[in-house]
Amino acid sequence: MSALPMPHIGVLPAGALGTIADVAGVTVGHSTIDNGAVQTGVTVIRPHRDDPYLRKVPAAASVINGFGKSIGLVQVEELGVLETPIALTNTFGIAAVAQAQIRAATASNPQVGREWPTVNPLVFECNDGYLNDIQALAVEGKHYEAALDSSAPDFKRGSVGAGRGMSCFDLKGGIGSASRVVKVASSDLTVGALVLANFGRLPMLTIDGMPIGRELAQRRRATEAKPEQGSIIMIVATDAPLDARQLKRLSMRAAAGLARTGSVYGHGSGDIALAFSTAWTVPHDDDFIATPPLVSDARLDPLFHACADSVEQAIVDALWSAATVTGRDAHTRLSLHDAVPDLERLLKQRTT
Repeated sequence: MSALPMPHIGVLPAGALGTIADVAGVTVGHSTIDNGAVQTGVTVIRPHRDDPYLRKVPAAASVINGFGKSIGLVQVEELGVLETPIALTNTFGIAAVAQAQIRAATASNPQVGREWPTVNPLVFECNDGYLNDIQALAVEGKHYEAALDSSAPDFKRGSVGAGRGMSCFDLKGGIGSASRVVKVASSDLTVGALVLANFGRLPMLTIDGMPIGRELAQRRRATEAKPEQGSIIMIVATDAPLDARQLKRLSMRAAAGLARTGSVYGHGSGDIALAFSTAWTVPHDDDFIATPPLVSDARLDPLFHACADSVEQAIVDALWSAATVTGRDAHTRLSLHDAVPDLERLLKQRTT
């Protein structure tokens, strides 16, 4: 990560870690494959440390643009809960990761798929085929297991895990994360975001309201003629007591943060946001479910604000944290800092 301080998006304060792990109980782990033409990996987000099948968390997703091959969204939409950790990988790795999630669930609960219902694996993807030899099908179940085992509140961002081969605004993208703390009534509540950023054309890049991509594109003589064909997965966590309907509303606000960075949700872009709450869990086999008092819909605006800001900040964090990577056929994506050595001057210039 660069020594240059990252701009703080908006006026809301961040949590102590400044990541999705500021939502108590949430952990993140990576498994990175860095092997010549193969530049890819797996990232796992755990809502809590308990068995996710036995203690499901409420969740919902918004498909902003559906050019993607994710697994598990249909059941999340129908039932409003997560049954596995959330996994991120490349487009051709989703089947291997889903199988690993199924194996983990059946190993912990042999009744799954027999006396009990089947488990719903949840895997999101972006296409890292510019840097990664995606046809090598390098992602295996062991990479999911390694990412799961390494999950912790303190985790790396940038060119790691699922973000290893990702590109963002024609620069190196990857994993980014952020958090915001808001007051609802008399309670301090946290919203955290983690993104797998793999979208955008350079002329569109906007950082904290500053369209610096225009100048960078002029330097490279780049244009917007090539369509946006990337994707982004946005995972939003909160400790606010919300139900699945409210979480769907929260997830939609991730689109506001995405748009601020310059995305137009292009035809070939897979832009998906999922939100979950750690405030309560749904026991697997109880007849009745006890829910805490939920935040009133009329009091959701601070959480919407926090979601938009944390997603925007997480995208900037992905760019800020990434390192330059060379992969398939000598394709290279420069990090923001390698591509723009005078970034500090540009940012200051835009604020004066």
